[in-house]
Amino acid sequence: MEAPEFKDFAKSMVDYIAEYLENIRDRRVLPDVKPGYLQPLIPDAAPVKPESWQDVMQDIERVIMPGITHWHSPKFHAYFPTANSYPAIVADMLSGAIACIGFTWIASPACTELEVAMLDWLGKMLELPAEFLACSGGKGGGVIQGTASEATLVALLGAKAKKMKEVRETHPDWDDHTIISKLVGYSSAQAHSSVERAGLLGGVKLRSVPADEQNRLRGEALEKAIEQDLADGLIPFYAVVTLGTTNSCAFDRLDECGPVANKHNVWVHVDAAYAGSAFICPEHRHHMKGIETADSFNFNPHKWMLVNFDCSAMWLKDPSWVVNAFNVDPLYLKHDMQGSAPDYRHWQIPLGRRFRALKLWFVLRLYGVENLQAHIRRHCSYAQQFAELCVQDSRFELAAEVNMGLVCFRLKGSNERNEALLKRINGRGKIHLVPAKIRDVYFLRMAVCSRFTRPEDMEYSWQEVSAAADEEEQQQK
Repeated sequence: MEAPEFKDFAKSMVDYIAEYLENIRDRRVLPDVKPGYLQPLIPDAAPVKPESWQDVMQDIERVIMPGITHWHSPKFHAYFPTANSYPAIVADMLSGAIACIGFTWIASPACTELEVAMLDWLGKMLELPAEFLACSGGKGGGVIQGTASEATLVALLGAKAKKMKEVRETHPDWDDHTIISKLVGYSSAQAHSSVERAGLLGGVKLRSVPADEQNRLRGEALEKAIEQDLADGLIPFYAVVTLGTTNSCAFDRLDECGPVANKHNVWVHVDAAYAGSAFICPEHRHHMKGIETADSFNFNPHKWMLVNFDCSAMWLKDPSWVVNAFNVDPLYLKHDMQGSAPDYRHWQIPLGRRFRALKLWFVLRLYGVENLQAHIRRHCSYAQQFAELCVQDSRFELAAEVNMGLVCFRLKGSNERNEALLKRINGRGKIHLVPAKIRDVYFLRMAVCSRFTRPEDMEYSWQEVSAAADEEEQQQK
């Protein structure tokens, strides 16, 4: 394909994308296919002769769209949002065209330097402490990871390296195996499953600490767990504080847990994957109280801040612990400017990385902070609207406090009743929800996910829930 044909193909695709997104609410949100649907629709092997791009375009609707769950539909309420916007899509086009692999500064200086600048812009929008920002002139700085799961693992490995160095200095007779066998980290019982997975990948023990009645990790519970482990001869080294849990968007008490961890020289990692985007709004920053006690902080602009996946922003007060833990420096990756700018290959698990900062740069410039704040506030108001509709129906109850853009609700009664309701809602295919369970109470989660959502979409989604409940009641009679 040469440039003239590329231009025609690209223009056609841009038209298709705009048409798809602007009319996405008209599509069935959940696909009505079975596993294996796609294979009979395509040949058994790649074509020997090239096909036309027009044929490829035609096959998008025939082959791909029947199997798509439409995450950006206003009728999609599962999981948490995944962000999407036209500026970010265009930025990804440019990133794909430049196609650099920005593992070192010299590999593409703009790729590294724009990332440093964008993480400073973003940190200032959140009012992060200056120690996290590269522009402060200190040790701190930010990096774009692929996901919050990666950030949790990177922070854990940095904390592990730091604690092992400390222990070696006080116990020079202990070998690495002995030290690692004693290391223990902490998170709330409500923390994301990726925290447990980080412990498995890092080869260390992670303890799940019970949350309070409002599903928050409290300082007293963390203190008790640490004291018990110290008495048992273990070495506490890492604590994850979640601001906006997956199950119910609960907020651990960072202002309590942070000081406890600091007292015991335990690395504090803040996981704000979903809710962190809301901290660009001053009215939500109270959830960050105690952020000065953290060693690392992470949230996903690719969830709620209109930056397409993947873009997970992570800040470290002292990146040297991560850099040193990951530092493998073969001759072919060395360059004359080492030390003058970050080589982000040392800040992450993979070696290669795309030019992801372009998406942030485009979105922040073309929306501006005030429009991103308005987007967050709209979603929060839609959640409140849905919650009000829920409590007006005497058959239903809220299962947790309404936080951000998430409503946790259920039919009054047994778990089985709610499981049947969810199966019926998703079976109808008009909206999509997923469940959660806390203390053996099963409930449904309604997350506001689409930037196209309007108040009438909330009314539509509630009518679907209500109609499914009516059908369940009729079937039980």
